[in-house]
Amino acid sequence: MCGIAGSLIIDRQSGAAHPDVSAMIAMLRHRGPDGTKDFKSPLCVLAHARLSIIDLKTGTQPMANEDGTVWTVFNGEIFNYVELRAELRSLGHRFRTRSDTEVIVHAYEEYGERFVERLNGQFAIALWDTRRERLVLVRDRLGIRPLFYARSRGRLLFASEIKALLAVLPEQAALDVHALGQVFTFWATVGSRTVFRNVSSLPPGHLLIVEKGAERLQRYWDWTFPPARGRPNLSLEAATEALRALLSDAVRLQLRADVPVGAYLSGGLDSSGIAALARQKAAELRTFSIAFDDAEYDEGHFQRQMAEHLGVQHTVLRCTARDIGNAFPDLIWHAESPVLRTAPVPLMLLAQQVHAAGFKVVLTGEGADEVFGGYDLFKEGKIRRFWARNPESQWRSALFSRLYPYLGRSPVANRPFARLFFGQHLHELDNPFYAHLTRWRTTRTLFRLLSPELQAELQAVSPEDDLRAQLPADFASWDGLARDQYIEVKTLLEGYLLTSQGDRPALAHAVETRIPYLDHRVVEFANGLSPRLKLRALREKVLLRAALANILPERIVMRPKQPYRAPDYRCFFDRGQPLPYVKEMLSASHLRRTGYFHPPVVEHLLEKCKTGRPLGEGDSMAFIGVLSTQLLHEHFLARRVSAAPVTGA
Repeated sequence: MCGIAGSLIIDRQSGAAHPDVSAMIAMLRHRGPDGTKDFKSPLCVLAHARLSIIDLKTGTQPMANEDGTVWTVFNGEIFNYVELRAELRSLGHRFRTRSDTEVIVHAYEEYGERFVERLNGQFAIALWDTRRERLVLVRDRLGIRPLFYARSRGRLLFASEIKALLAVLPEQAALDVHALGQVFTFWATVGSRTVFRNVSSLPPGHLLIVEKGAERLQRYWDWTFPPARGRPNLSLEAATEALRALLSDAVRLQLRADVPVGAYLSGGLDSSGIAALARQKAAELRTFSIAFDDAEYDEGHFQRQMAEHLGVQHTVLRCTARDIGNAFPDLIWHAESPVLRTAPVPLMLLAQQVHAAGFKVVLTGEGADEVFGGYDLFKEGKIRRFWARNPESQWRSALFSRLYPYLGRSPVANRPFARLFFGQHLHELDNPFYAHLTRWRTTRTLFRLLSPELQAELQAVSPEDDLRAQLPADFASWDGLARDQYIEVKTLLEGYLLTSQGDRPALAHAVETRIPYLDHRVVEFANGLSPRLKLRALREKVLLRAALANILPERIVMRPKQPYRAPDYRCFFDRGQPLPYVKEMLSASHLRRTGYFHPPVVEHLLEKCKTGRPLGEGDSMAFIGVLSTQLLHEHFLARRVSAAPVTGA
């Protein structure tokens, strides 16, 4: 895993000069602490910060083909590089290294722009074709690795993280109010939008091709589902065998490394399944997990049981509320976005421990809920569609009481409230966002904290507009679960779980996470199946449980879904008083200086938090959203970006 950066002169008549690429790559050394190197030409500059995982001796980037006409830097891994190298050798290509990087330049030579279709991996690639004066930027199908770009003074600049761009383009550091509205609705921005007004994200499954000044954004892959009436009729038994084979091969490929590979172990079905598959193939496996003092969040009992079952050396990070509160500013520095939960912080601290233990790579169980229908959100959508056929039914609406068993303050504990809450927009069955509307309505209450000026500005736009524009042409023909999955992927997975809670916390401490459930072959297979193989009645992940039943203890296979969560707003208070940096960030003077929020409303929320009494989900998200936005401003907008973030310790 690495960090990449670079620059392309688009307008030769402008007299544009390349930026200081060393300043850009210096901002990414946490991603690649094992060395930096660059390639410079009159039109294009490529730079790389390396985390050595494959071909430790000769895998240095930037890397070229035999005659130096094609150059590349990339962040990530090509898991099927061994098979691709053999294929390309048979076609006459000569290799100088054992790295997966060299496969990229030769695959491009052989297949042109469609080379990306041959890759199984997680990657962000920059490729410079000197003959055609063509820059190709590529991002993996699922969006596991990030890639950002900005235009300035006749140049296109790109990098793995936004801070590398802002280091040489300080004038680009301006908040996009529309994007903030999306974060305060979906938890994330969508599509190519970022929270910085002049910086874009290359969307997952896309190429950006710039050739002699002409630009072309091209999609090469997307989540897709067959029409509801056209799905293949595969039995549970046949699907189980097929999925076992796919998952086994995905784990086999993702264990490829010239350094030790560990695994995260939460104690739930998803991570336990990946760890068990890895244990079958690896002589030794080291596992890592997080434990909390608060029983509502802690899964330590299941983690210990699973570690004993696997017979592995297991390391536990016990994370306190104070640890989370102190580390939160660092998280925002790495996430480069406001967040509404503290959950990424313990993962960042865990990555620090993994790195200290001498590991650079860990397998994770991320993505299984989106692929196999694991979230309560999908059950909500199913119940609401069922209820909408008989809205007077008390029994149908009572099904909500079977959700959220893991929450101490469950929103469905009060049956009249649940009926009122989930009954809103009940008949809008044709709305593409049907299952998500209730949640978005809750999150969007954060708008009340915005300044009157920002509220007025957001009234003129809809946070859903960018998302609606991305919907595939055949979206309406899919079944309800497929539509709900797609929207969940395009918001929470791509924009939050794989970024603020995935790539960024891990790479903050030079740890590469690998995600077998998001092998594109697994995703494509699961997307083609009947929804009954994912969500049967209100039993989630039916197929995945069946596929893992032969390698996991029954208590793990049958355990109800418990999402990973962490202690919330209480992390930022000590005996009823806010931590010093929290007090500063949320002071009336600081709020007026940034101009994003209305000080009296924030002060009222702060007073509620000081009491120590439990707050509702909306108030907790509001507090964390305001604080993270203020920290974002302090890190990136209030001063020139440097390598020293504001600290909470």
